[in-house]
Amino acid sequence: MISSDIRYVGVNDHEVDLFEGQYAVPNGVSYNAYVILDEKVAVMDTVDVHKVDEYLQNVEAALAGRQPDYLVVSHMEPDHASSIQAFVKKYPGVKLVGNQKTWPILANFGDVPNDRITVGEGGTLELGRHTLTFVMAPMVHWPEVMMAYDSADKVLFSADAFGKFGALDVEEDWDCEARRYYFNIVGKYGPQVLAVLKKAAALDIEAICPLHGPVLTDTIPHVLELYTTWASYGVESEGVFIAYATLHGNTAAAAEKLAAILRQKGAAKVSVADLARDDMAEAIEDAFRYGKVVLAASTYDAGVMPAMADFLHHLQGKNYQKRQVALVENGCWAPMAAKGMRALLEGMKEIAVIEPVVTIRGAVKPADEQALEALADALMQA
Repeated sequence: MISSDIRYVGVNDHEVDLFEGQYAVPNGVSYNAYVILDEKVAVMDTVDVHKVDEYLQNVEAALAGRQPDYLVVSHMEPDHASSIQAFVKKYPGVKLVGNQKTWPILANFGDVPNDRITVGEGGTLELGRHTLTFVMAPMVHWPEVMMAYDSADKVLFSADAFGKFGALDVEEDWDCEARRYYFNIVGKYGPQVLAVLKKAAALDIEAICPLHGPVLTDTIPHVLELYTTWASYGVESEGVFIAYATLHGNTAAAAEKLAAILRQKGAAKVSVADLARDDMAEAIEDAFRYGKVVLAASTYDAGVMPAMADFLHHLQGKNYQKRQVALVENGCWAPMAAKGMRALLEGMKEIAVIEPVVTIRGAVKPADEQALEALADALMQA
């Protein structure tokens, strides 16, 4: 129960292994939906179709014999909208509520009911004591996304914004999985998120009901502060993130040696990721979290190790920017990784390369350790 009139009718999914077919979710994910009980009844969104039976049972229990008047469609991504047709079949008298961009996307997945209401920025839906005011949130992270603010209970139904990975029956830190969720799903659209945050600042919000993750109440100021940092591509945590792609283990040894030197020098935090083995989504998360990043890669086919190239392409696709980056390359007979990494970084905004670039030929030798020491000093002073 969110309030005396608002019920949670979403579901947990522990069967899914990859969210959006690519992000590991070891603790599952929730598909959230809500019911507002008033003179008129509004259901806020549906869920992924493979959980439709459980969802419809939850809705029926919350309605307690009543019929829904409206189904508000906040976001057309299938994990929230693929049960719309089943919902309409069960409740044929319901009116769908969406915006002009909702209906063409809905048509891509099935029939669009004729009985629907189209709303725009600032549009309202009167339920009785509750009035929903709609806030358009295009490209957070699809073009049709909209939020709804309930002025009676001061609740913001925020679509995918402020969500996180992880089912609701699992206790885990909000920041970590919300950060991984944000940068991998919404991170490209920082300016659009800032525009929505500006709208949200004008609202008196006591609860945020996202489409994934827990309902937020006491932590709202903290969450809004984090989102402002993330959306503006600011630095959340002081420290250094070292991402490496190694061929025979020598580049890994250099990365770990650099991490040890930085810790000895008092770096606030040093995080290290093996790009070929560790979760790519977590590596992307850390690249955005910290202001200083070290890219260490072996040379491969006169270029960059594929895992490093893949990582940098991911970052470019997520609008990576405003970071200080150091380079470590390895190559026994023709080191070329630094050149390749520089070329990929040139496609990103406001990336400053920290000198010196460290070149290693094979195993890490005493002279290489001295070069890593100098790089560590540069990172600490940057």
